Amino acid sequence: MLKKLQFNFSSLFSLLLLVVCLWAISNELREYNYHDLFLTLAKIPKQRLSGSIFLTALGYLVMVGYDLLGFSYIGRSLSWTKVAFTNFISSTFSNTIGFALLTGSAVRYRFYSSWGISAFAIAQVIAFANFTFWLGMFAVAGIVFLTNPLKVPSQLHLPFLTVRPVGILFLLLVGVYLLASLFIKQPIRVRLQEFRFPSLRISLTQIIVSSCDWILAAAVLYILLPPNIALSYLDFLGIYLLAMFAGVVSNVPGGLGVFETVILLLLSYRASAVSILGSMLAYRGVYYFLPLLLAGGMLGFYALRHSTKTLSNKSNN
Repeated sequence: MLKKLQFNFSSLFSLLLLVVCLWAISNELREYNYHDLFLTLAKIPKQRLSGSIFLTALGYLVMVGYDLLGFSYIGRSLSWTKVAFTNFISSTFSNTIGFALLTGSAVRYRFYSSWGISAFAIAQVIAFANFTFWLGMFAVAGIVFLTNPLKVPSQLHLPFLTVRPVGILFLLLVGVYLLASLFIKQPIRVRLQEFRFPSLRISLTQIIVSSCDWILAAAVLYILLPPNIALSYLDFLGIYLLAMFAGVVSNVPGGLGVFETVILLLLSYRASAVSILGSMLAYRGVYYFLPLLLAGGMLGFYALRHSTKTLSNKSNN
């Protein structure tokens, strides 16, 4: 009886995720005019659009490394396909809907628990993945902000003229983390919980995986920018990281509004606001909308498959 209830709840939760997914898609499109969306995409050269889709697919593939490293960190194993399936759906929900600790975490708990992973182990993987996400941001932004500092727009009301101080702070945090991974071998107790630094090998891999994620995400938008804009990828990477950092900290779903505002403030003198907004519209369509649409289809297929299994089991009994 308990097993049947658990199985029914599993199917119900998958359907609930699908509904949330469809809501997120409609909410994403509500911000824009459908005609403008397709018109903007139609104006982008097919080669650039194909390149952005390829980079997006590569980026989401890299994100699977977050969870794979998390399982390696806790000393557990799970098949690559199950980890990739869960990570993809979790990442699309976290990126588009926001509130990663609620959306992405709920998805991970739903699927990993059904495959025999304990709640405590899942919590460790979630914490590890979220920390890895920020670790890569600190590493890439730290290097870019330090070596190629951009001026901070006065509209952001930050207490410094360039982002170089932020870059120094970010690199110090990364350095402290690596030193701790190298020298601190004993677990650290925080209240009733114990925290153990990963090995230096895992820590370095965290930085590499997350850095690749950020670099690829920026490349998706960069390749969609107006072709006449005179801007190197390195210069744009700093702008993208600052805008994305502001969007993530705001916790607005997908950084919607905050991200665009910072990009426009820093690029408005290089190209028209209309063309830049068109590129960002295409970017949201490729990097957020398409993966979410695919995740919705995967959830629908998963729910249908399990519903069919449930009916088959009932008929056999």
